[in-house]
Amino acid sequence: MSAVNTRRMHPDELDLDAPLVRRLLARRFPEWSGLPVRRLVSSGTENAMFRLGTELVVRLPRHPGAVPDLAHELRWLPRLGPLLPVAVPEPVGAGEPDEDFPWPWSVYRWLAGSNPVVGTLSEPLRLAEELGRFVRALRRIDAGAAPTGYRGGPLRERNAPTRAAVAELGDRIDAEAVTELWERALAAPAHAGPPRWAHGDLSPGNVLVDGGRLGAVIDFGCAGAGDPAVDLMPAWNLLPARARDTFRAAAGADDAEWARGRGWALSVALIQLPYYWDTNPALAENSRHVIAQILAETG
Repeated sequence: MSAVNTRRMHPDELDLDAPLVRRLLARRFPEWSGLPVRRLVSSGTENAMFRLGTELVVRLPRHPGAVPDLAHELRWLPRLGPLLPVAVPEPVGAGEPDEDFPWPWSVYRWLAGSNPVVGTLSEPLRLAEELGRFVRALRRIDAGAAPTGYRGGPLRERNAPTRAAVAELGDRIDAEAVTELWERALAAPAHAGPPRWAHGDLSPGNVLVDGGRLGAVIDFGCAGAGDPAVDLMPAWNLLPARARDTFRAAAGADDAEWARGRGWALSVALIQLPYYWDTNPALAENSRHVIAQILAETG
């Protein structure tokens, strides 16, 4: 990430800025209203983040579709966090709608680290091992009472939007090759066990590294129970090819799960690419990277 993305990515998105956050804080959390506020660099599509002093961060939904994720995180992060091997966001305050902002919002503890940049990882094998351990730890948590994950269903449920994205991209990609890869993914054996916890959106923007090591995983808005293969996406959206076996072993993925994970990475990249082609350059570039990596791996 290199610049604050203030472009509208959704037709129903609000304009958000630091003065708005200051007004919200003054009414809801006056004890924090004197702290400096600045908008953070982010390629995120659902929320805007504002650094509050040195120890806190304010998170505001950018559009109505992001609002349910806030309550979801407030409920589940305190339960999941103590069971995971790395830090996750810690909610410390829940803001309410008012005359300036129509939706709930939240305040979290600040987490140190930065988003990893594809191709510049200082210790990719270590990061692969630590990400795999995170995935394994999350899927071991009892999912009996967990909600269905945003990406918890079988790949075949994404067939129509994935093919529609390929058609929309046209000659901007190798449509024949990616369609063949997608059909291979659909042919993989479906998840046969009980639903497992999965983060659902393990992209570089939702990972924090500190000194080359995994420091935290953020944004649990998609988290829930389903096919845990969705959490294998970092193999293609972040890690270099030489680190994939390390990640796979640490996560404990079998052949069928690995094939579905590759399918998830491909589908997410294909659907994101035309939607964010102009409005979110960082996300569009990562989508192109994923497609290229999978083509190179399976070509």
